[in-house]
Amino acid sequence: MGRFTSSNGNSNSDSGNGGCLAEEKLDELRKLIGKSEGDPLRIVSVGAGAWGSVFAALLQDSYGQFRDKIQIRIWRRAGRAVDRATAEHLFEVINSREDVLRRLIRRCAYLKYVEGRLGDRTLFADEILKDGFCLNMERITVPIIISLAKGIQAALDPVPHIITPTMMIHQATGVPIENILYLGGPNIAAEIYNKEYANARICGAEKWRKPLAKFLRQPHFIVWDNSDLITHEVMGGLKNVYAIGAGMVAALTNESATSKSVYFAHCTSEMIFMTHLLAEEPEKLAGPLLADTYVTLLKGRNAWYGQMLAKGQLSPDMGDSISGKGMIQGVSAVEAFFELLSQSSLNVLHPEENKPVAPVELCPILKTLYKILISRELSSQAILKALRDENLNDPRERIEIAQSHAFYRPSLLGQP
Repeated sequence: MGRFTSSNGNSNSDSGNGGCLAEEKLDELRKLIGKSEGDPLRIVSVGAGAWGSVFAALLQDSYGQFRDKIQIRIWRRAGRAVDRATAEHLFEVINSREDVLRRLIRRCAYLKYVEGRLGDRTLFADEILKDGFCLNMERITVPIIISLAKGIQAALDPVPHIITPTMMIHQATGVPIENILYLGGPNIAAEIYNKEYANARICGAEKWRKPLAKFLRQPHFIVWDNSDLITHEVMGGLKNVYAIGAGMVAALTNESATSKSVYFAHCTSEMIFMTHLLAEEPEKLAGPLLADTYVTLLKGRNAWYGQMLAKGQLSPDMGDSISGKGMIQGVSAVEAFFELLSQSSLNVLHPEENKPVAPVELCPILKTLYKILISRELSSQAILKALRDENLNDPRERIEIAQSHAFYRPSLLGQP
């Protein structure tokens, strides 16, 4: 393990007022966390996923010069226990799949937290877990966990509901949910590293999200804060579903702008329909969801994966972990959303047939993606048939249906 260094020299805190402001923000966070003079804030990033590495680089660029106050390090390979003396604050680069996360926890020799004292360790989670990571340390304080992961799992008992990475972390570690946050937004890791203007939201309890938003904010990377942790996290996983289909359509139509726009109309109408099932005030999610979807369709790994499938350069049999790209989160998200929305307990009234149907029956793109990626009944070409929509259903009608009916199902997000 070595000190993390960034090759990007365009730091906004190299000198002058920028450096003074950065030091002030660092001092504010240190004080809030309870760090004493001479005791540096220690941050370790585990793994080398794109977003996790870039996120660590942002912190290094802003605060790395204050070596007596903060230490930022990165583990590119796991398999060794984290040194208790140097890993008080940990960026944990993990996969959002439940089995991977739970394997991580099982490999920990012990994790002991005692509530009632201010947390002195921060964990950041992203998308890639290098097999063999073992966390072997004992703490008497409650950590602050910020998840960067965009993926979901489904559970059907006792009722159909979604499991997000923050829920998994809470269940596996016992860390109170108010100490777990989610950071996400419409961004591409490499472009953020190159100082392209970007924004994100940190979601969770007010006690931590507001000071952390201030700490993370930079002139080129604006961080807002929001209290709606779970819904934003679910939306971050949902857009990956439709990004895969967008890549297929792009490849099969020779990058036809017209065909891609038709697909966008259909997939966004399905996503809006789903937000009415998932959120009590879905209109508040429209902007963030569409922005995150737009950038993922343009230049994300899930869209790339869809293109490679349609071109025959990859196949679903190869799995969803691709060398050089990492985990394709949209594959498991397709399965999770299909399973959930196929449950009869969530039935909605079909507008034309006037009978109850599972919500997935009103989502033809999702159904087709499931048959291509999961059950493998269809080839990638089938996405074009779904796009042509032989039933002549205007995407606008799906939105109107959702807006005119009380579809909200709080149980989907584990709410009473």
